[in-house]
Amino acid sequence: MGKLVVSEFMTLNGVIEAPETWAMDYHDEEIMALKLAELMASDALLLGRTTYDVFAATWPDRTDEAGFADKINSMPKYVVTSGEPAPWRNTTVIGSDLTERVAALKEETSGDILVNGSGQLVGALLAQGLVDQLTLVVYPVVRASGQRLFEDGAAALLKLVESRPFASGPVLATYAVRQGGQR
Repeated sequence: MGKLVVSEFMTLNGVIEAPETWAMDYHDEEIMALKLAELMASDALLLGRTTYDVFAATWPDRTDEAGFADKINSMPKYVVTSGEPAPWRNTTVIGSDLTERVAALKEETSGDILVNGSGQLVGALLAQGLVDQLTLVVYPVVRASGQRLFEDGAAALLKLVESRPFASGPVLATYAVRQGGQR
């Protein structure tokens, strides 16, 4: 059975929107190694429509020596959308039956199913008890506004699995989501 892993770049006050505008000053080899290992451990990518469109506009024409681009371009991708086309190679559209489709995907997959960005999707997945792990890279930044990972009404009980600082300033916090822990 696959494990649904949500991985986010996040400010201290919970903003996940547009990390390219606030995270890059802190980006370093340690963070790049984490993201590469995370992707390589994943068997599928699950994204909301907005994040999918950003990734689909960025990755198909890229290459790199580490193999990140090859992996992300070749792996199965699932996008939650209302039926718009999803042209990035190996993409399957998931429509309104999100809970059933993601639960079935977890049953069919042996490795991790990785979710990046996709704040609204993450909220829905948490509400349905489908998230197994949160991997948060928390940056020493506070944003005045922007989409937050945990909107009002979000609830989950978590267990800390790992925490460690990066030399450039962010902190990695990995949590297991305790099933049955939505409050």
